[in-house]
Amino acid sequence: MYIHDLNPIIFDFGLLSLRWYSLAYIIGILFGWWYGKKIILFLNDQYNKNYKLALFDDYISYVIISVIIGGRLGYILFYNLNYFFSNPLEVFFIWKGGMSFHGGLLGIIIATILFSKKKEFDKLVLLDIVSCVAPIGIFFGRIANFINGELYGKSTNLPWAVIFPMVDSEGRHPSQIYEALLEGMLLFLILNLVIRKMPYKKGKCAALFLIFYSVFRILSEFFREPDPQIGYILNYISMGSLLSFLMFSIGIIMYLRIK
Repeated sequence: MYIHDLNPIIFDFGLLSLRWYSLAYIIGILFGWWYGKKIILFLNDQYNKNYKLALFDDYISYVIISVIIGGRLGYILFYNLNYFFSNPLEVFFIWKGGMSFHGGLLGIIIATILFSKKKEFDKLVLLDIVSCVAPIGIFFGRIANFINGELYGKSTNLPWAVIFPMVDSEGRHPSQIYEALLEGMLLFLILNLVIRKMPYKKGKCAALFLIFYSVFRILSEFFREPDPQIGYILNYISMGSLLSFLMFSIGIIMYLRIK
């Protein structure tokens, strides 16, 4: 059984410090930028398209802003509205934590629609590309969650259980690692197999992302402690599972419409 003793801060020189969580965002964005352009080149070559790389460079700025704003607002609205209503200034204290994946996703969708109208770039193609590269960012984000000792799992006596001393002395599921492997690594392999080995249809990868992420997230929620300020909805459903079920339904509808 492993006792968690990892430091969430990589280095701290007073005014200058770097946390693993911040590094996860940086790596995810840089990788997404680089690999997204690789996918565009692949689509242009394989299907004789003319999607412009320069426009994708502009799009990344929209993604960065939308992830931060959407993720923060999503956490406030879905997970901790009462607290931020009483402490409004802390809305801006992002470095203290508190980001929602589903809020960030909604932010990206809105930003993509706005960008596609302004730059005349097909929004479904952009959403397909983001869907194929996002799992890597999710992977590193969940690893950072583990390093931070947050979003920990339920009690267990399995050999790979982890003790988080800042929580208690019980062995717990490393649910962050489960999510990194499912929502990150496995989802990345599935979507990139689809876009590279199967005939391309616009919006298909985006729909499959919604479907598979939701399934993997709901599975992971069975092993993860619910957020303490919310607990379970109706004594059974976590907020993450509820939002993922809605996301799954939208993905199914989108996939059927595309077919």
